[in-house]
Amino acid sequence: MPVIRVTAGTMAGQDDRVLSVQFNDAAAQSLGLPHGLQPAVLAGGITPGLEDLLRSGIVRRGPVLAWADSQASAENAPGRLGDLTGWECAHSSFHLEDLVPVDVAIIDNAPVISEAGQRTLLIQGLNFSLRFASLVHGLPEPGAVRCIIGANETNTTFRFHQIRPGERWNRPDLDDYKLDKMIVIDVKPAVRP
Repeated sequence: MPVIRVTAGTMAGQDDRVLSVQFNDAAAQSLGLPHGLQPAVLAGGITPGLEDLLRSGIVRRGPVLAWADSQASAENAPGRLGDLTGWECAHSSFHLEDLVPVDVAIIDNAPVISEAGQRTLLIQGLNFSLRFASLVHGLPEPGAVRCIIGANETNTTFRFHQIRPGERWNRPDLDDYKLDKMIVIDVKPAVRP
């Protein structure tokens, strides 16, 4: 599974941040990443709908992170969702095709997104995730957050959760996802000696 790690400097006086991006082989191939080690040109930025979502921001609600404009109450988290990671994934998840214009055909009463459409959604999701990282670092108490993008022929989802010991939403080996193109982005404060 290809992994790209980027350490980005920030403004003077602030810690460096670490961004780790993992692609399963299907996502790397779709994005044209030779051997997954060279970044693709991800032109086009993000759509206005995704910009609006970034403008809404994220907030801490007790032990969980949520979209600032979400009506989800964290009072009883995690509730039926098992753990806090499951709660955050359920409440942060959205379909990229709802905010990114791609052709979605309906065949036998089921949505179908072409390979080209999936590629567009992966690019938009990756660009969105890179911008989302600034929301994480802007929190009063920044912590490690994982963004997960999964694309297949019926939909493409984005979700996020805080990285917690013993909790995980996705499988560690992204190539275990045989029907999905997967990208996982970990946003972490840099560790200083």
